[in-house]
Amino acid sequence: MSSSPLSKKRRLSGTETKTGSHCSSSNSVRTDLSHTPANGMAKNGNDAEIDEGLYSRQLYVLGHDAMKRMQNSNVLISGMRGLGVEIAKNVILGGVKSVAVHDQGVAEWRDLSSQFYLREEDLGKNRAEVSQHRLAELNNYVSVTAYTETLTEDFMTKFQVVVLTNSTLEEQHQLGEICHNKGVKLIVADTRGLFGQIFCDFGVDMVVYDPNGEQPLSAMISMITKDNSGVVTCLDETRHGFESGDYVTFTEVKGMIELNGCQPVEIKVLGPYTFSICETAGFTDYIRGGIVSQVKMPKKVSFKSISSSIAEPEFLLTDFAKFERPGQLHVGFQAIHAFQKKHNHLPAPWSQADGDEFLALAKEVNSAQTGSAKVELLDDALIKKLSFVAAGDLAPINAFIGGLAAQEVLKACTGKFMPIMQWLYFDALECLAEEEGVELTEEECAPRNCRYDGQVAVFGTKLQELLAKQRYFLVGAGAIGCELLKNFAMIGLAGGKGEVIVTDMDTIEKSNLNRQFLFRPSDVTKMKSDTAAAAVKLMNPSIRITGHQNRVGPDTERVYDDDFFESLDGVTNALDNVDARMYMDRRCVYYRKPLLESGTLGTKGNVQVVIPFLTESYSSSQDPPEKSIPICTLKNFPNAIEHTLQWARDEFEGLFKQPPENAMQYLSDPKFMERTLKLPGAQPVEVLEAVYKSLVTDCPHSWADCVAWARNHWQCQYSNNIRQLLHNFPPEQLTSSGAPFWSGPKRCPHGLDFSTSNELHMDYVVAGANLFAQTYGLKGSTDRAGVVKILQEVKVPPFSPRSGVKIHVSDQELQNSNSSVDDCRLDELKVQIPSPESSNFKLCAIDFEKDDDTNFHMDFIVASSNLRAENYDIPPTDRHKSKLIAGKIIPAIATTTSAVVGLVCLELIKIVQGHKKLESFKNGFMNLALPFFAFSEPIAAPTHKYYEIDWTLWARFEVTGLQPNGEEMTLQQFLDYFKNEHKLEITMLSQGVSMLYSFFMPGAKLKERLDLPMTEIVTKVSKKKLGKHVKALVFELCCNDQTEEDVEVPYVRYTIR
Repeated sequence: MSSSPLSKKRRLSGTETKTGSHCSSSNSVRTDLSHTPANGMAKNGNDAEIDEGLYSRQLYVLGHDAMKRMQNSNVLISGMRGLGVEIAKNVILGGVKSVAVHDQGVAEWRDLSSQFYLREEDLGKNRAEVSQHRLAELNNYVSVTAYTETLTEDFMTKFQVVVLTNSTLEEQHQLGEICHNKGVKLIVADTRGLFGQIFCDFGVDMVVYDPNGEQPLSAMISMITKDNSGVVTCLDETRHGFESGDYVTFTEVKGMIELNGCQPVEIKVLGPYTFSICETAGFTDYIRGGIVSQVKMPKKVSFKSISSSIAEPEFLLTDFAKFERPGQLHVGFQAIHAFQKKHNHLPAPWSQADGDEFLALAKEVNSAQTGSAKVELLDDALIKKLSFVAAGDLAPINAFIGGLAAQEVLKACTGKFMPIMQWLYFDALECLAEEEGVELTEEECAPRNCRYDGQVAVFGTKLQELLAKQRYFLVGAGAIGCELLKNFAMIGLAGGKGEVIVTDMDTIEKSNLNRQFLFRPSDVTKMKSDTAAAAVKLMNPSIRITGHQNRVGPDTERVYDDDFFESLDGVTNALDNVDARMYMDRRCVYYRKPLLESGTLGTKGNVQVVIPFLTESYSSSQDPPEKSIPICTLKNFPNAIEHTLQWARDEFEGLFKQPPENAMQYLSDPKFMERTLKLPGAQPVEVLEAVYKSLVTDCPHSWADCVAWARNHWQCQYSNNIRQLLHNFPPEQLTSSGAPFWSGPKRCPHGLDFSTSNELHMDYVVAGANLFAQTYGLKGSTDRAGVVKILQEVKVPPFSPRSGVKIHVSDQELQNSNSSVDDCRLDELKVQIPSPESSNFKLCAIDFEKDDDTNFHMDFIVASSNLRAENYDIPPTDRHKSKLIAGKIIPAIATTTSAVVGLVCLELIKIVQGHKKLESFKNGFMNLALPFFAFSEPIAAPTHKYYEIDWTLWARFEVTGLQPNGEEMTLQQFLDYFKNEHKLEITMLSQGVSMLYSFFMPGAKLKERLDLPMTEIVTKVSKKKLGKHVKALVFELCCNDQTEEDVEVPYVRYTIR
């Protein structure tokens, strides 16, 4: 999921921080770029505009204000092991002003298990210096420097945010006090094998401007009472969605005008459609109408320093099933520091002696606690496991904790979203052996001076051997795909005889670079899969990886056939649409392969694991369909900018895509007319009318004709049609019940008068004329003065509203109206449309593309939508928001992607080890903005029953088509087989959309089919030959049992080769 919809439904720089004489900046991207390079990523000054081409998807998560605050933020990240580099990567992609990476240590073998910017040839070199130039490549707008000396107060106070990783408890306390006293925001992040920790201190008066990042809610009002606490009732079309304590303001209230534009007022929710506000007793009487809108109010949050907070900790729970765990791990992490201080090393992996000593130390640490940090009873087994794996360094844990910590950096810089208050602990102990009491030996987990030492310390060598042999299919190489590949390379997946096959048919675009971190500006226009594969090869040369450019679906089943799927160990989805996800889910159920599914939507992320014979599949649960906008609302009664933008998108399709497509089909396809005349209702007239307009009445011969067309279309849409609507329903019209017709969701419109001095009017004409010219292959122009000159010569026909024009008020009325076919007009059109032979020009249909600012597409949408908004007095919106809504863009940010993929790879490790218990696996949901985390065991596959046989979606009947005598089974033999073997009488049999047999089939047809081989019936009914790659067919059955009751049964896998 690029990232994908979460549900199943989508530059900054400035002067460099002076970081002292020990900054290594030889490779830092800081050179002045006096011109914009070809990739468009020029360096910005402090007040520069935000590069929307690069940051567009992230801007929809954070907003412009937060991004501008980020562009003035300098961040120090200390510790460049796996966790530190993960945080740095995400923060640099985010687009702060500068990042200094600090480390005094040198690269060791164990670092390579998760530090993706270290290579074997870097062993013995300073980690910060080696990582710096590779990190700097991520974002040309961010100055990245390396620092290798001891951290001092003078140095640290140059930064707005300091992140400590791989630090001692003494350093955390000492540096934490400096940060707290000097107003520098501090984040401490740490990972120890399967455990992770984050602490935040953003000062005593941190201001949070937007706690959740959700769009402010609004609702239409039907009543406001006069009372000590006035009660507001909203229209009962939809629930208002407010919560008590929210603040709101009012507009367009008729009567009680004191509320219009009032200061934000706190509300108390009384019900789904009602809430109370301030005293309204002295206000004017309410008459009607009004819109109530939520107002985001800044909130002050106060943090304790680490020294104060460690004794009286406040925990953020990551897993409600592990309620007691944060307190235990709070003591455990302090014990790790105590052990390290005493011995100058961590407890040896899986050492019983060290484990016993560590437990004793943890008990001492706990006894010494004075505040609420003291736990009543330490969990000995948990603390020992912490000791056993503390020396480990796992890429997936670093990805998860690193994603969270980087999001906290962005919160500290911007005040956007609620920070972690103040301690977070996480563990993934389910990754260890499922059986109680199974423990690895010290020997199995000892360092071997290999790149996987950090992982071997936790899981031993056996898992490493298993990982190397895995053959995995990764579908998608966008944001989630890139993160998955990085983790695959780090953990050693397919690092031996295995293989990772990654497919993605997309090319790299500039907007991808903000979170698809394997790509660079020079890669724009290259294929994603090949570029990503080459990038991870550099991270771990032993990974065997192949890039494909195929879309997954029925069209590529010759490539991804039975042999391909049967050779796989599992599938990982990194898709951005539900249809492809459901297709891959069906394939994994059929081939009985594990599927790892994930998605993100801004700061929200989810992970689902699908295990054969154990869990339900991705398709087992469905989100409710998205609410669509009623046609009549779009056509005549819009009341929100979403309505006008959808109308503008429909306009685009109906002007520049469908008419040229239909006209070209008419000219090139001899059967087009025959097909069109068979369409239902008034569609034949509508289609042929459009073809006639494209080829005759609207056909331009020059640029001036295109301008005239755009001007006349403007007149039709923004003046004439509105005047006709008001002729049918005058402003003072009443309904049959005596209420004003134009009230509630129906906003009374007004027509517009065209003016060449109105920028919006000119935007529409210039964009519309250029798009119209493109469809006919004519040359366009952006010369506004020239367009104004042409417009002065354009004759706009006068318009008078007509009586007898029917305008539908509701979709129900529209459905009930009989759209009669005008046969006379149909006959006229057949004659008037020029014959295909006589027309020699070519039309070109335009496919909407939101991300190219030079193609006039968004220019037309924005102008079209905002003009219609002006018709109906709906507040207009800017290009940025218009692109989000009209382009159905999925907001995305690197932090969420990183965290989600960390969780996916923890599930992968369980699958590779062969975990079998449902409770070992974790489906996860997170919202980093709140922050909120929820984990649950996957839902078991639902069980069905026929006779005494239980079955789930993973079950099927296996039938071999080829009989011992070498002949294929006939339909009669197939029916008999089920009757004799399974005591089931088949009443209906289908394959795909083809009905092969049914009990109500005409006798003659049935007699003919009964003696035919099954494959022959399939090819005959489907009219398609079976490809040589097809080894088996899937049949769906409807059956009766012996009591003639209808029973639900599994599908049939019918093997033919």
